[in-house]
Amino acid sequence: MKVLVIGGGGREHALAWRLSKSPQVTKLYAAPGSDAIALLATCVPIKGSDIESLTDFAEKEGIDLTMVGPEDPLALGVVDAFKARGLKIVGPTALAAQLEGSKAFAKDLMQKYAIPTAKFETCTTPEGALAAVGRVGLPVVVKADGLAAGKGVLICHTEQEARDAIAAIMTERAFGAAGERVVVEEMLMGEEASFIALTDGKTVLPMASSQDHKRVFENDEGLNTGGMGAYSPAPVVDDEMHKRIMNEVMIPTIEAMAAEGCPFSGVLYAGVMIASDGVPKVLEFNCRFGDPETQPIMARLTSDFAELLMATAEGRLQDVEAQWDPRPAVCVVMASGGYPASYEKNLPISGIESADAMDDVVVFHAGTRRGERGWESSGGRVLGVTALGDTIETTLARCYEAVGLIDWKDVHYRKDIAKRALGRM
Repeated sequence: MKVLVIGGGGREHALAWRLSKSPQVTKLYAAPGSDAIALLATCVPIKGSDIESLTDFAEKEGIDLTMVGPEDPLALGVVDAFKARGLKIVGPTALAAQLEGSKAFAKDLMQKYAIPTAKFETCTTPEGALAAVGRVGLPVVVKADGLAAGKGVLICHTEQEARDAIAAIMTERAFGAAGERVVVEEMLMGEEASFIALTDGKTVLPMASSQDHKRVFENDEGLNTGGMGAYSPAPVVDDEMHKRIMNEVMIPTIEAMAAEGCPFSGVLYAGVMIASDGVPKVLEFNCRFGDPETQPIMARLTSDFAELLMATAEGRLQDVEAQWDPRPAVCVVMASGGYPASYEKNLPISGIESADAMDDVVVFHAGTRRGERGWESSGGRVLGVTALGDTIETTLARCYEAVGLIDWKDVHYRKDIAKRALGRM
């Protein structure tokens, strides 16, 4: 089959890498792709926001299946456009993608259908948001309502921090139109996990559990980022917790979306906080694979990924199963110095080939380009070095050994990825 991957970041590199190993995939395309993805697929210079050109390309080339990586094309209606022309695609419609595109929509849905989440208020003015902080009680989390590349969530321990967060989102518009509304919610305490599943609107097929590391510095300090590392499986999601998340969050959400007249199919990602009382509460929903969670998940997947995706698109997920390498996987994100604020680009990178040559190591490219000097940095999150190992300890050792082979000016990475997993061993 001919398969198209929409996107060009580290997540899409991992998706393309896994799809390239499917015996069913005869031709793999990526739009726009990247210089690294071009080693696996034919890249076409079409942006994810150019829905009409993407649809025209898929129709002209006879694409059998399309996988959407990032959230923006989903919100812009790429699934609607493809389905209108009879093209198979994995992802929710624009209406269903509100589950990620509007935090207020998601919170209202959870409240209506008793899906466990933090108490909250949705606000349309800075004054209203500040008043909500007083009612919700410190510490609070202030969230931009719309899409903000995973960075529109600000944790506030004091009233001044809350004022600053509200001003940044709603007055200064640090996240653009995403800040027209904010959600003010209580800060949940516990351990966070990422629970990702494929769904055709009826069946929910869970992927391997994982845990992301959002903060830029060790010990979860500093600003939120798109993700500084991840590992799979997440020990906090044991068999009993897995059942609870499926029965209390994932299945009820799919049923709720259908009841609301916007059935959901594609990838459903629930970021859940597991409190000391064992209740899994939803922090956020995403409508696509997480980044960098996708990297260790794809490293562990042994099933034919193309077959799982086609079953999702054709509404027959009940006929397939996902199989996993029992070994843990770890991804350490190597970022540009200064990220998530300003950073320098076009810096030469050394050592990628040496790291890639290690057994059970794959270097996924998130923000690189191939220049005259070889690989160069082109983004904030640059590489996702991913390793498999027999134990979490040996996996971490292998991953950080590979990281140590790679270097560029002001490179930054966290040195405590999977620390929580070690604590549970």
